[in-house]
Amino acid sequence: MESKEPTRSKYDEALAKYNTSLDDANIAAQVKAITEQKVAENNTPEVKKFLFHCIDLTTLNTTDSDESVMRFTQNVNRFDEEFPDMKNVAAICVYPNFAEIVRDTLEVENVKIACVSGGFPSSQTFTEVKIAETAMAVMDGADEIDVVLSVGKFLVGDYESVCDEIQELKETCKDKHLKVILETGALRTASNIKKASILSMYAGADFIKTSTGKQQPAATPEAAYVMCQAIKEYYEETGNKVGFKPAGGINTVNDALVYYSIVKEILGEEWLNNTLFRLGTSRLANLLLSDILGKETKFF
Repeated sequence: MESKEPTRSKYDEALAKYNTSLDDANIAAQVKAITEQKVAENNTPEVKKFLFHCIDLTTLNTTDSDESVMRFTQNVNRFDEEFPDMKNVAAICVYPNFAEIVRDTLEVENVKIACVSGGFPSSQTFTEVKIAETAMAVMDGADEIDVVLSVGKFLVGDYESVCDEIQELKETCKDKHLKVILETGALRTASNIKKASILSMYAGADFIKTSTGKQQPAATPEAAYVMCQAIKEYYEETGNKVGFKPAGGINTVNDALVYYSIVKEILGEEWLNNTLFRLGTSRLANLLLSDILGKETKFF
């Protein structure tokens, strides 16, 4: 009796268009080469000002309150007055219950309101709850929603549930941007990161993001390299440009320059704008500002 080949799902077919069998050691070597050859030449005041303009200025603390988020937002308003020659941060990123506070306090143009949603940071809640939370954040003024991939389902191969959920969340966002956080430290291998990147984009992500910052390891240059390669290949396959956001563990100006260099080398100048490149961080703004001004500055 003739045996039948197992039927491949549409998710397996989508992944089959890309090389997802990656060697972690090779990825590390590629990143090392970019870091050694390109970071020094990108270490300029112009690049640092651009990186500042790509920051999602983030407060995701247990102690956040209406008052503290209002002050946080007022600092962004004040930045335009005190530094008229510099472009402001890209977005203010908060928990969804603070979207309305940011919306009502924010006075400057071209700064987006981003909210983490969907059971952040573990993604361990009902899809219906994630949808409701996302819808409420958008209703209260969020321009962008950052959700966490269902990592547990991904790791056991339940790609259908993972993708269906992202698709539903994108539909809930409507014309607002959906950023999907892969939590790359939990994915463990370059191959898993590549697969999660492809599936997230396939399901409708406008951005893919490394990490929540709540789990270690958070962002790594190696994960960034794999994700940017996935974005490039996905663009070549579909014509869709998807953004990239490293977040978590960006502790120095040099860290930011490494991510900039990776994006520039793999994705090119087309991605070097704050529509397609973001940095999720709470501490980098002051570090970059201090570096640009040549003196220690604690503005935020």
